[in-house]
Amino acid sequence: MTSMKMAKTGLREVDVPATIDRSTFLSTLPATSTDRTAALAIVGISAILFALAVPFAGTPLLPVPAFVASYQSALAVSDIVTAVLLLSQFSVLRTRALLWLASGYLFTAAAALVHALTFPGLFTPTGLFGAGGQTTVWLYMIWHGGFPVFVLGYAWLKEADGGARIRGTTIRAICAIVFGVAAAMAVFAWIVTAWHDLLPVLLRDGHYMPAMIGVVSFVWSLSFAALVSLWFRRPHSVIDVWLMVVMCAWLFDIALSAIVNVARFDLGFYVGRLYGLCAATFVLAVLLVENVRLQAQTASMVGALKRRSDAERDYHAERERLFTAVVESSNDAIITKSLDGTITTWNSAAERVFGYSADEAVGRSIDIIMPDDQRDDVAENLARTRNGEVIDQQETVRLHKSGQPIDVVLSQVPLRSTEGKIIGASKVARDVTERKRAEMALNREIEERQRIFETSQDLILVTDGFGNFIQVSPSVKDILGFSPDDMVGHSAIEFIHPDDLEKTRSEMRAARRGAVKRSFEARYYHYDGHEVTLNWMGTWSEPVRRHFFIGRDLTEKQAAEAQLRQVQKMDSIGQLTGGVAHDFNNVLTVITGTIGILADAVADRPELAAITKLIDDAAERGAQLTKHLLAFARKQPLQPREIDVNALTLEAAKLLHPTLGEQITIMPQLTEDAWPTLVDPGQLSTAILNLALNARDAMPDGGTLVLETRNVFLDDGYASMNPDIVAGNYVMIAVSDTGTGIPADLIERVFDPFFTTKEVGKGTGLGLSMVFGFVKQSGGHIKIYSEEGHGTSVKIYLPRSTGVQETEFEALQNAPVAGGSEKILIVEDDALVRQYVVTQIKSLGYAALEAANAADALTIIDADKDIDLLFTDVIMPGAMNGRQLADEAARRRPDLKTLFTSGYTENAIVHHGRLDSGVLLLAKPYRKSELAKMLRTALAS
Repeated sequence: MTSMKMAKTGLREVDVPATIDRSTFLSTLPATSTDRTAALAIVGISAILFALAVPFAGTPLLPVPAFVASYQSALAVSDIVTAVLLLSQFSVLRTRALLWLASGYLFTAAAALVHALTFPGLFTPTGLFGAGGQTTVWLYMIWHGGFPVFVLGYAWLKEADGGARIRGTTIRAICAIVFGVAAAMAVFAWIVTAWHDLLPVLLRDGHYMPAMIGVVSFVWSLSFAALVSLWFRRPHSVIDVWLMVVMCAWLFDIALSAIVNVARFDLGFYVGRLYGLCAATFVLAVLLVENVRLQAQTASMVGALKRRSDAERDYHAERERLFTAVVESSNDAIITKSLDGTITTWNSAAERVFGYSADEAVGRSIDIIMPDDQRDDVAENLARTRNGEVIDQQETVRLHKSGQPIDVVLSQVPLRSTEGKIIGASKVARDVTERKRAEMALNREIEERQRIFETSQDLILVTDGFGNFIQVSPSVKDILGFSPDDMVGHSAIEFIHPDDLEKTRSEMRAARRGAVKRSFEARYYHYDGHEVTLNWMGTWSEPVRRHFFIGRDLTEKQAAEAQLRQVQKMDSIGQLTGGVAHDFNNVLTVITGTIGILADAVADRPELAAITKLIDDAAERGAQLTKHLLAFARKQPLQPREIDVNALTLEAAKLLHPTLGEQITIMPQLTEDAWPTLVDPGQLSTAILNLALNARDAMPDGGTLVLETRNVFLDDGYASMNPDIVAGNYVMIAVSDTGTGIPADLIERVFDPFFTTKEVGKGTGLGLSMVFGFVKQSGGHIKIYSEEGHGTSVKIYLPRSTGVQETEFEALQNAPVAGGSEKILIVEDDALVRQYVVTQIKSLGYAALEAANAADALTIIDADKDIDLLFTDVIMPGAMNGRQLADEAARRRPDLKTLFTSGYTENAIVHHGRLDSGVLLLAKPYRKSELAKMLRTALAS
């Protein structure tokens, strides 16, 4: 730091002695280990000498009154000098503690003088001032009890910084304590002389009396209390350490002079006085040593200051030359101006930045570079400079000589004369126009990239060279179910499918070798555990050593491709089946056309007639088979007409009663005002019969068959997930059972021709395929919902017949949609359906949360107390279905409303026993108006 300061001022370095720590005042200077060691050594030596003297304390010696006079004089002089030195420190520090301690030493000096004057045989046989036999012994107790009181006061007044300060002048305080000590001592002297006879007898015929024990014990206790107080009042200053030494000597003094000895002028009397004299000299000696050191340091500092002054004078010219060179070579404009704004200096950089030469600028107002709207700011800055303020790093605009605005950063400081008076301002201006333009361009680019990052529908990942995530775009929540915080700081290994891990590593290594725009596919795990396939574009940036990846979710694309493949498969199978059935029909036509001729020819031969009958039956069965195949291929001849589906369903129910048997209950649930549909009634009856027979086979121990009709609207959202259907109005006919259900892996195969799960000989596998072909040929849609152990629901959607008036139901469905602002938790295991439902609910204004299963839903419910409605699928995989989830959620949150949804119809669900009657259920599929209505109904329930 010293060299830096010298460089700034242009001075050469001068050898100045380091600061002496002990030059600070003893009352505030912290005690060092050296101080404590020295003090401890003295106390130790004193204690050893004390222990050696104690056995001989009562040994009588010759009375030497002159010893008393010499001892008291030396003691008084020492205490007065100590008090003067302490008061000199007090005059600077002004602390009450120092004033109190100095008062103690003045009191000791005064007591010593009075004690000497009244000592018998010293000046007069009985002592001056009319002293009696008890005067000096009582003065000794007052003297030795008074000083510890002052030390106690000092200990409790001092603090780390010296303690509280006095108010008023130090002279007045010093005079006050001198007068106070003198007055106190006069009062004590008057008491022990004029009232001598009233005091208890402590000394008689040179020997101590029993009363002496109590008085001296009290005095000794005061001294010990002072020593203990000093010890515990930390931190210790140097004077505190030596005061403790004084108090130890003081205790030895009292012990030898008034406790263990037996009379005046014995060994204890003389040795105790010597301890008292030593006690008076310890602090004095330290103070004197410190004063000598202070003088030496002062002399050293004076010499150093003289050398520095000479160095400053010698290098003043050099400093000015260097300063001028620095100003002129600076890349920043450096300008000085008077307090009225007149330019006084103008460096070369100012000429370059503002376009004015020094001759043009000096002497003119600073307004030449000020825009009109900035001139008030200049006046304000000059006013602040007059008040001594510093203006630092102020961004503003100034004008070039050409009139072009310039962005600058200003710093302005007051310019002072040698007397310290502010005479102007010094200003440094840095041209930041290009930097500002670059910053604006960079900020705009960063903002654009951030917006892309935040709004991207694709997943953007940034990793370090080890595959740890540095940044993750918010789109990860929609794609993988994680929040960015769940992934940042973690390794990609935790999220990539193990089978795709090595491929990903290979791509990253290729990117680091220089390959750019690498495209590959890799599967990541979703938050709920299922796999998500993403197509990745990746690159590596060597300057920042980061991998950058953009991943596009292929889930919807793969689902759409799978649906398209299914449609194409069914169409291909239909084309093949239709061709085979057509050719087979041609063969059967020949067989059935000639079998009659053959039958007539062998009518008289019974054995041949029986064979002819078998051929005829087989041909008939073949004809029925081709009829079914043509139905699946959508090539059967239909005779559509406008029908009432309710009447047809009721008629089918009547026909089914004897067919299904008593163990199966048939429950028609028909909607009022069902729309008519244009369809072949015979084929529709056959389709219902086929579905009912399949349901019967799935309920070998009996059950319930529900036949339902309903008017529905399949919207664009549903059509987008089922590309074989057009959005519009449909009449739904549902056949639901409470049977064994269909395994999930077989759902997509049930419409394939000849596919059956029944035993050999118990089914052709053409029943559902015929229903599928009939529905498609009629322009409709068929959907199966099934859960193992719960049953199956097959829904047929037939187009509503055109040319009819709008019904009351349809008018109600087309009523204005009402949304809300509540928070809804959607629980759905199908990712595509869940995404569709979330989008619809958000479009109604609600806040939407989502979960893939019951466990995730309960976690969200526990974490968010603001959820108003639970909207859950009834049948879900896992340990807990929708009904159980709702029960557990109600236990945790009794105020939480619930709305169920299911691919089963409401009537099927209720009669399957999975929901209580009256529980709100929205059957899939549903239109937006139905969703909005049911949400409001559930929230108001």
